[in-house]
Amino acid sequence: MGIFNNMFGGNSNDNLAKLVNGGAFLVDVRTPEEFAEGNVIESTNIPLDQVAVNLDKFKGKENIVVFCRSGNRSGQAKNILEQNGFANVTNGGTWQDVNEVINK
Repeated sequence: MGIFNNMFGGNSNDNLAKLVNGGAFLVDVRTPEEFAEGNVIESTNIPLDQVAVNLDKFKGKENIVVFCRSGNRSGQAKNILEQNGFANVTNGGTWQDVNEVINK
């Protein structure tokens, strides 16, 4: 899993837990249909294809954690945000990974 996380900009579970528990802006970049099938409480659904046109929703957030089904789309979302000047973005991997951190 470490190689996968490195490829897609993921972080260790300890760092993810610190960010989530510290009030990070949690963004699920899956489709609305996927989001409706199961999601992280208190997360916001901004599908990957909508990230670039919703940059205002990310402004002023101290930390941002993006996640999806596999970590691939969240890696792409992280890149989009970083290309638009956001330096505080973490790829949280899967929504289940983030959900597990919240439910510990």
